[in-house]
Amino acid sequence: MSSEQDVNQNRLRVAGLFAGVGGLELGLKRAGLETSLLCEVWAPAQAVLEKQFPDVDLDRDVRHLPALPSEVDVVTAGFPCQDLSQAGRTAGIGGEQSGLVSHVFRLLKKHHPRWLVLENVRNMLVLDKGKAMLHLVQELEALGYSWAYRLVDSQFTGVPQRRQRVLFVASLTEDPRNVLLSKDAGDPGEGDRATDAYGFYWTEGLRGLGWARDAVPTVKGGSGLGIPSPPGIWIPGNPVGHRIVTPSITDAEQLQGFDKNWTLTEATADKKSGRDRWKLVGNAVTVGVSQWLGEQLLNPGEYDESEADLMPDDARWPTAAWGHKGKRCRSNVSMWPENREHTHLMDLVDRGGLTPLSYRAAAGFYSRTQKAKLKFDEAFLIDMKQHVELMDPANAAAATVSFAG
Repeated sequence: MSSEQDVNQNRLRVAGLFAGVGGLELGLKRAGLETSLLCEVWAPAQAVLEKQFPDVDLDRDVRHLPALPSEVDVVTAGFPCQDLSQAGRTAGIGGEQSGLVSHVFRLLKKHHPRWLVLENVRNMLVLDKGKAMLHLVQELEALGYSWAYRLVDSQFTGVPQRRQRVLFVASLTEDPRNVLLSKDAGDPGEGDRATDAYGFYWTEGLRGLGWARDAVPTVKGGSGLGIPSPPGIWIPGNPVGHRIVTPSITDAEQLQGFDKNWTLTEATADKKSGRDRWKLVGNAVTVGVSQWLGEQLLNPGEYDESEADLMPDDARWPTAAWGHKGKRCRSNVSMWPENREHTHLMDLVDRGGLTPLSYRAAAGFYSRTQKAKLKFDEAFLIDMKQHVELMDPANAAAATVSFAG
């Protein structure tokens, strides 16, 4: 057998459920895994998958997916967080479960992959006071799975975006702790961070800010109304009027580890607001995170369980844990399994594509800062005040504010 044939035979094959725009699958591909099936229900996301994964079978609704391909070794699923809660609430009623996540369990009963990989927001740990997470664990343990999870910050991969997500790995035959918990670099702090740009949420200002040095806070899919709301960036060294800006959608794609225009398709190109693309990017998995996970799946480390503590039955779900057959232990690892070289924010964004924050957005934010009990950088507030005054429609200079690079 040739070396190429040997590699292909040993390559792990992936079925991606709730695939979105393929952030999990792209990272796994970069690590050396191969995607055999994608499943996604939202049409704009389907268009991206068809463009970016043209040779992969695409199923359009997990509810009608009869079974997984027989050759699949890894099943990935990033199901809606609230759906897990709904399934937990209705479990046992007439012996049926409500929600899309139940179809993951259904498919696992028919097909027994080597690995199950789930990804979700941090809130899944506290949803329904922990009952949703308990439901997930109990369902998997009933099927014979061992499991481990870890809250990770995307910054560990080098991207200038603070983004905390839960990675959950389970297996019938392998030890998921060796994948998720065997490496720990510890939070490195901000010692290597530049001071020429700071990210923040202009949609907040009373109780939170999302302040990030040389990075942006989590890129979101939009506001509660579905309106695109990219994070703000303060660039102290820029001319007045260009110090308070927002990144472009292509910047957001790169902050998530995608190439520019990864989400640009015929289905999204005619949307002037960019609403669909922001939602697609904001809901995606950071590609560097899934690439690291893929590397770990192919070459697991060796976990030392002496670092863990047994969890009481009434304990809250910690930021990392593992278990099997009812035994649950808290892991004390950090959100930084590695500390890869940091990409400076201003080296990533396209300076010519940055947009000055609008008067309405800036004025609303500045007004909230004057009422808040939060502490703000004084120079930041001065620049924000000047920005509001300059962007005021009553100010003739506002009409001349356009970013030329």
